[in-house]
Amino acid sequence: MKITIVGGSKGTGAQLAALAQAAGHEVTVVSRSGSAPSGVRTVIGNATDPAVAAQAVAGADVVVVTVGGAKGVSRQRAAVTKSVIGAMQKAGVRRLVVQSSLGAGDSGSQMPAPLRIIMQAVLAKALADHNEQEAAVQGSGLDWTIVRPTGLTDKEPTGTWKALTTNEDGRLGGSIPRRDLAACMLGILSDDSTIGKALGVSS
Repeated sequence: MKITIVGGSKGTGAQLAALAQAAGHEVTVVSRSGSAPSGVRTVIGNATDPAVAAQAVAGADVVVVTVGGAKGVSRQRAAVTKSVIGAMQKAGVRRLVVQSSLGAGDSGSQMPAPLRIIMQAVLAKALADHNEQEAAVQGSGLDWTIVRPTGLTDKEPTGTWKALTTNEDGRLGGSIPRRDLAACMLGILSDDSTIGKALGVSS
């Protein structure tokens, strides 16, 4: 599989790039800094630039967006995601997986009430960015899946996780190691049953 990861220079994206490469996939990472896991193809630049986005998604089987916020930039996640969606639509690339956050969209119901109140207060700007991002994804007409992790950690992976839609029974935990989230996302890339779904993910 040819996988493009936008935001793959660090964090979950870098973990996913390493796992995907180890599994034998062809991986392209889009990075403003040019840093990326060893051995992957790198496209250097900001994916909000249509030319960079077009170069990144060309020939891909699936595109993954794992970008975070950028200092001094309003709604960076939404801007990058919209640019990538436009490039995918022009190139005829259908499969899109986007990392959002628990608390975005309708996922507040998956969180304990005290945590929900804290997140809405402390992370209001980030959640507004994710809400705009998710709206663009859901209106894209692409074969999308949204992944909403709980708090991300750098702890050792456990190899297990929960992935639930808001319609499913069960309660999510408060955190997940980035490596476990990356492994979960790698499985989602080839799981057509997740298309059109937003999944809350935790340990």
